[in-house]
Amino acid sequence: MTELRHRPKAILVMEERRRDDVYPEAVRDEIGALVDLREPLTRERLTERPEALDGVEILLSGWGAPVLDAALLGAAPDLRAVLVAAGSVRPLTTPEFWAREIPIVSAASANAVPVAEFTLAQILLGLKQVHRISREIRERRAYPPDPRVAGAYRSKVGLLGLGEIGALVASHLRSFDVEVLASDPVVDAAAAAELGVRLVDLDELFGTCAVVSLHAPLLPETEGLVNGKLVATMGTGATLINTARGAVVDEPSVVPVLSERPDLTAILDVTWPEPPEPDSPLYTLPNVVLTPHLAGALAAERARMGELVARELRRFVLGQPLQHAVAPERAHLRA
Repeated sequence: MTELRHRPKAILVMEERRRDDVYPEAVRDEIGALVDLREPLTRERLTERPEALDGVEILLSGWGAPVLDAALLGAAPDLRAVLVAAGSVRPLTTPEFWAREIPIVSAASANAVPVAEFTLAQILLGLKQVHRISREIRERRAYPPDPRVAGAYRSKVGLLGLGEIGALVASHLRSFDVEVLASDPVVDAAAAAELGVRLVDLDELFGTCAVVSLHAPLLPETEGLVNGKLVATMGTGATLINTARGAVVDEPSVVPVLSERPDLTAILDVTWPEPPEPDSPLYTLPNVVLTPHLAGALAAERARMGELVARELRRFVLGQPLQHAVAPERAHLRA
C-alpha cells in the first residue's frame, strides 16, 4: 500500500438504516485507512450541526444524501470531493455545487449490476411467456398441449434507454441468440452497434419486440412516454418490464390496455405513485406482476456501491484520475 503523506478529513452523511449495508465494516476499515473519518451523521443531524463540516475535504454519502446547496457549501469551504454510494446525483446537486467545480462520484455502475441481473431474468422468462402460461394453467386447471412462445432464439428484445443499466442489459443479451433493438435519442447508431444493438423508433420497438424493458431516466421528455397506444401495439403474449421510474409509464392509459389484453404481461418493479394507491387496479389485474424495487441493490448487494466509493476514494487521495466522476453535462440524464 502506498503511504499517504496527508490524510484528508472526511465525513459520511446518509440515512442510518442502510448505512451498514452500504458501508460494511470491511469497507469502513478501508476508508479509515485512507482518510481521517469523522463520526457519521444523517442529513437531519447535519442540518442541526453544520459545524461538523468544518475542515472536511471529502463528503461520503449514499441514500439520504444531503443537498449540496449554498448553505452546505458555505459550511464546507474546504470540500474537494463528494463520493455517493448511489445511482443518480440529480436530487443532491445544485447550480451552486456545479459552480464550485468539485468532482462528484456516483456508484451508478455498481447499482446497475443487480438491476441488469433482475432484468435479464425477467427478459428470459418473458421470452418463454412463463407468467402468462402460469396464469392460464391456474385459470384452466390444465396444461396447454403445445405452448406457442417466442423463446430465446432469434426473437426481438427491446430496450428503452441505453444508459448505464440499459447498456449492461444489452451486454448480457449478447450471450443469447436474440436480436436487441433500442430507442435512445442521446445514443448514436455507432455507439449502439458496439453494444450489438440496432436503434429503432418507439413504434418499431413496441410493435415488433417480444419483450420491451424500460431503462429511461425520468425527464420532462420521458414522463408518461410509454402510453396505452404504444402498449396496445405489442404482439400477442408480449412482456413489458419497468425497472426505471414509474412515471415513465402513463398508467391511466396503460391499465385499460392490460385489462383488455390478458395475453400481455407487465412486470412493474416501479410504479407511480409508489406504492400504488390501495384501490389501484394494478393490485387486481392478473397480468400485472408487482415487485417493490427488488431490482435495485438490496441488503448485501448494497456493499458493491460502498466498495466502488472506497476504490474511488483511494484514487482521489493518491492523486489518480477518478473513474466514476459525473460530468455536469451528463448529470441530468441519470435516472
